[in-house]
Amino acid sequence: MNIDVQGFLNKNKFSAFQWLVFTLCFLIVLLDGFDTAAIGYIAPSLLKEWGISKTDLAPVLSAAIFGLAGGAFVAGPLADYFGRRLVLIGSVLLFGAACLASSYAISLDALTIMRFITGLGLGAAMPNAITLISEYCPDKKRSMITNAMFCAFPLGAACGGFLAAEMIPVFGWRSVLQLGGIAPLALALVLIAALPESIRLMVAKGCPTAKVMAIFKRISPETVATQSFSLSGTASAPQKGARIVMSSKFAAGTAMLWLTYFMGLVIFYGLISWMPILFKDAGIDPKQATLISALFPLGGVGAILSGWLMDRYNANWTIVFIYALTAFFIYFIGQSVGSMGFLMACVFGAGIMFNTAQCSMPSLAAGFYPTQGRATGVAWMLAVGRFGAIAGTFLVAELVHRKMGFADIFAIIAIPGIIAASAIAIKQMVHPEKKMMG
Repeated sequence: MNIDVQGFLNKNKFSAFQWLVFTLCFLIVLLDGFDTAAIGYIAPSLLKEWGISKTDLAPVLSAAIFGLAGGAFVAGPLADYFGRRLVLIGSVLLFGAACLASSYAISLDALTIMRFITGLGLGAAMPNAITLISEYCPDKKRSMITNAMFCAFPLGAACGGFLAAEMIPVFGWRSVLQLGGIAPLALALVLIAALPESIRLMVAKGCPTAKVMAIFKRISPETVATQSFSLSGTASAPQKGARIVMSSKFAAGTAMLWLTYFMGLVIFYGLISWMPILFKDAGIDPKQATLISALFPLGGVGAILSGWLMDRYNANWTIVFIYALTAFFIYFIGQSVGSMGFLMACVFGAGIMFNTAQCSMPSLAAGFYPTQGRATGVAWMLAVGRFGAIAGTFLVAELVHRKMGFADIFAIIAIPGIIAASAIAIKQMVHPEKKMMG
């Protein structure tokens, strides 16, 4: 008797074992978000305690971004070769240990080095968590479940802010980094005991039948023993990892995914870094400018709805539509000075649309690549996107330096949204979506 892995996942209900995988991956991404955002929350304390200027902080603030990119580039191929489980546990141990070590830094240079190492672990963890949960999902719920897990990232970042506000006045800034180190190290012990390998990768790599059957039994105890397994047409794929992602079959889609995610982070970091300043310069009270800007990152939960839509309709066109709406709302932020209600509505609308689209991208990438190249495909898209974060920050800085008007700046920031929507439209035309995932 032969068991088709995806057919098996499709016909059985989402089991307690699969919910365990989801919970563990959710916690990984939650702590990833916490540790990624931690440096921003402690920055004011660093300025005060170490007597440094804002420009002195630039290397520390950017170190993790470069680490995130490097970690994602390396971890994808490693996970396709050695397995998702091993790389995930290693990456959590790395960013936990580095974050804990950074709490003892006594100089800016030391903190910069440790933030880079922390970034390597963070960059390696997220794409593999996304890949692992996607490979335990039935087709009809994959996008919704994967997007729900990805929502842990902004939740972790937000929780970090609330905790930091309470901890820093009492325990100092080092306590935030200590928590950001101890929690992942504790989670790593749980992962060692409970995190399984991807069932699809086990079959693709020809793991012993007994080990594969043990996983099937945990999903459905009624499973009848078998001697063979298949992967919905991908078991015979001769290539792995980077060779699949960069092959002629996937190259155009890969390029469009990279371009889209890059443009998305141009938008996010350009706005999140500069909106309070732009609003203040437009005559809005500084406190109000900060509160209005905070509306932008609140929209991540919308990704669950977009995941539901992606599972039922064409995922590419769903994301195209949402990125187009992102551009629409960003443009009208620039037209809304003078009407506080309209401005708040536009910022909040832009946040919902952008976060929904961007949080849906890992799920879209996971569904595009076959098992043997999935971790690399997701990881490299995230890695390339990190450079969009740098580009977005410098783009708005240059526009401000050129003394461009408020409306013109937001009109230009809206352009990456149109480019992102166009890129996914091109992906759909070159690679028409098929609902079944290989």
